[in-house]
Amino acid sequence: MRPPHSLWWSTLKGPVTPRASLDTHLDVDVAIVGGGFTGLWTARELMRRDPSLRVVVLEQSVCGYGASGRNGGWASALYPLSDHAIISRHGHEAFVHLRRQLQNSVRALGDAIASDDIDADFVHGGTMTFARSEVQSRRLRHYVRDAHELGYSASDLAWLNADEAAERGRVTESYGATFSPHCARIHPARLVRGLAEVNERLGVAIFEDSKVTRIVGSRPGSDAEVVTAEGSVHARFVVRATEGFTPTLPRQRRIVAPLFSLMIATEPQSRDFWGEAGFSQYETFADDRHLIIYGQRTSDDRIAFGGRGAPYHFGSTVEPRFDENPKVFALLEATLRELFPHLEGDVSHCWGGPLAMARDQSPSVVVDYDSGLASAGGYTGDGVVMSYVAANALADLLAAPDVATEFTTLPFVQHQSKRWAMEPLRWLGINVGLELANWADRVEQRRGRESAAERWLNRLVD
Repeated sequence: MRPPHSLWWSTLKGPVTPRASLDTHLDVDVAIVGGGFTGLWTARELMRRDPSLRVVVLEQSVCGYGASGRNGGWASALYPLSDHAIISRHGHEAFVHLRRQLQNSVRALGDAIASDDIDADFVHGGTMTFARSEVQSRRLRHYVRDAHELGYSASDLAWLNADEAAERGRVTESYGATFSPHCARIHPARLVRGLAEVNERLGVAIFEDSKVTRIVGSRPGSDAEVVTAEGSVHARFVVRATEGFTPTLPRQRRIVAPLFSLMIATEPQSRDFWGEAGFSQYETFADDRHLIIYGQRTSDDRIAFGGRGAPYHFGSTVEPRFDENPKVFALLEATLRELFPHLEGDVSHCWGGPLAMARDQSPSVVVDYDSGLASAGGYTGDGVVMSYVAANALADLLAAPDVATEFTTLPFVQHQSKRWAMEPLRWLGINVGLELANWADRVEQRRGRESAAERWLNRLVD
């Protein structure tokens, strides 16, 4: 498998040549399955804590093939669960700790990229969520007031009226926008490829074109094991960092649901276009519709724009043919041209792929010291910063299991989500949720009011 024809892969600074595959048996300290952000950050952090460790990374294709190399390029403090859901499950103190850690980690991620000398187009410009109807305006203003009551400061999250929002960025029919500084724009493929090179310099062995067929926990007298078609690895710990591809592993089909998120990119836009549109600080942007959209201004002045809407496929099936959906690509282009009617030129790239959502929408970092099996993931599309945070938690848990740190005390650490329901309930529930989001957006657009679909969607999500 090779990366899709995405903007990110087509603008790498050199060709991607696969590293050698695993064709022998190895004995190591830590084996990591998955060469994306989670796996590579974990390897980096382990080596930073103990350079003597023997660490290997096994990747089924090339590092960054999955969501890490094709996402929207938002390095944000976003979290899949709402603030109130976090508080309800874990308490207010845990909520404050989590939010502060995520916010701080946006800048820490940028510092790590800079210290490793990775050219990933990191620009810490913040993020805007536009209100493009009175309904969205009411909802976003309520969200800001509620956030301030929970302890956010005005510098963490602010409501900008239409004129104030236009000073940063302009889209059609803007009633205003929220602004948060806790987001940066990145070039994800350059970051993940750069991380792989950093790990090799640190002494990590990376094997590509090495699809793992089996992961086995430790037994008396034998460490945990990873098996590929041509080789195997015994390790004190095996870390599964496979995110949206987790259901392709044996007995892992119900761990997460693979949801497909698709993207398009435009041709480079002119100075006149950006003079009209703004986004001079490279703020990422979205609006408050229920069916998520997300965009960024790239370093070469394109717009990279994505969104949900592709269906969940029965049985948590993940296949390359699902990475393309002409109907969704057309809807994304229509939405982008609605936001920016003066958009110039054509769409130059279309691509997509799976991300991972846990049944309770909570990410997780889990280490089982008895079996030697560990895992991290379930980011539901918020994985650029979350993977960095999760990797630090994993590294702390593996390197010093008896020491509590700012990462190991986060509420999603050692959290085990329930498995998804059996089919066809899983297929029905997820796709009904997608249709409810579509329905709610249509009602708001046509009738200017919230719909019953939104209430049902909230109940389903909760």
